[in-house]
Amino acid sequence: MSALELIVSGDARLFAIVGLSLIVTLSATFFAAVIGMPLGALIALTRFPGRNALIVILNGCMGLPPVVVGLGVFLLLSRSGPLGELGILFTPQAMIIAQAVLIGPIIAALTRQVIEDLWAEYRDELVAMDLSRTSRVATLLWDARFSLMTILLAGFGRAAAEVGAVMIVGGNIDGFTRVMTTTIALETSKGNLALAIGLGLVLISIILLINAMAWAVRGWAERHAG
Repeated sequence: MSALELIVSGDARLFAIVGLSLIVTLSATFFAAVIGMPLGALIALTRFPGRNALIVILNGCMGLPPVVVGLGVFLLLSRSGPLGELGILFTPQAMIIAQAVLIGPIIAALTRQVIEDLWAEYRDELVAMDLSRTSRVATLLWDARFSLMTILLAGFGRAAAEVGAVMIVGGNIDGFTRVMTTTIALETSKGNLALAIGLGLVLISIILLINAMAWAVRGWAERHAG
């Protein structure tokens, strides 16, 4: 059966892998956003010793090698690691953690830049309103919601295409932790090109869709601002 036939026929194995991939990546993006966006906004609005060094580190972490992230999460979740008692190594939960760690700095760093630019523009108004720091963060995050949506979509696309970290912490277990990228790598090495190509087509379609959505959101936001 060809790659297109697998997709058109709704092959159960293929779509189970796609479904798990989407669950893992959407969950990782959600948790990375919940932590990364407020963190980025707080760094943008707060002045403290070592802030510049923290920004440099945060920006540097945007380029973390996935295999290094996978290794770090593996060590944390292994039996001898500090979180070994959770017993979630080689599970989808571990894969979610790895992807969230990978894209969290990206979301936080880009959010910081967006919020810092807005703060420079609206500083006088927000200070005159005597808002608390939490209220300022909430106000600026809401005002930047369209830009932040683009950041989220970019983070999702980065996580969806990741293979190294999830391979290490997930173990690529058939029917349990096997996602699109790890399956493509495995099936290609086995010579099962139909499934590998089918998943590749689905993955490329998802990435293109995400980028199209990011472009559309940005365009809509620009027209709305105008």
